[in-house]
Amino acid sequence: MANEHIVKSYDEELKRLTNLLARMGGLVESQIATAIQAVVQRDAELAATVVSVDVKVDDLEREIDDQVLRVMALRQPVAGDLRLVLGALRIGADLERAADYAKNVAKRASVLAQVPPLRPVHSIPRMGAMVREMLKDVLDAFAAQDLVKAVSVWNRDEELDEMYSSLFRELLTYMMEDPRNISGSTHLLFIAKNIERIGDHTTNIAETIHFLVKGVPLREARPKGDASSFAVVTADAKKA
Repeated sequence: MANEHIVKSYDEELKRLTNLLARMGGLVESQIATAIQAVVQRDAELAATVVSVDVKVDDLEREIDDQVLRVMALRQPVAGDLRLVLGALRIGADLERAADYAKNVAKRASVLAQVPPLRPVHSIPRMGAMVREMLKDVLDAFAAQDLVKAVSVWNRDEELDEMYSSLFRELLTYMMEDPRNISGSTHLLFIAKNIERIGDHTTNIAETIHFLVKGVPLREARPKGDASSFAVVTADAKKA
């Protein structure tokens, strides 16, 4: 009976860890959605709610850290359980960074609300919808230990990068057409980059899931479609 109690208690501690990650992930998903909505609707008050909620994500990360330390100290997990505990620590850190990027998007949204509307802003909801779908799918993959779904998310990061590169080139051209667009377009570029970085952290989570399930890192080169570092827009480009 004592052994059964110990096993049940251990299982409950691991379950609490995964539940904390699920709560944290759901909160980050909500932050991303609200931040994108604030950009599109030019709503500074909505953007402020994203910034204010960030502390809740930080609190959840601390809870996860504490739970990991508790399990490591008291249970000394091995094999798959050890990978789960260490993976939870890494996933919590990635979710916290994703939340920080959502907060940055919201801060930029507040500034954009003060300048004239920009035509290329239509690309932001598409990027936001994609990264939210990726995050939801990777969290589902973690809950189900679904390696196929995790790798699918990992592969989709390339498409998100390509969307960012396309918007990057469009905004450069837009700024060249009229210098008055430079300030607003610069903030929009930062917003797009923050969304792209959320995608990178989502991909990190997919790689962690691969390690949890297989016990080895994902060895393949990460697919990247971000060509913004090589983008060149000339004065003639806007006439083409």
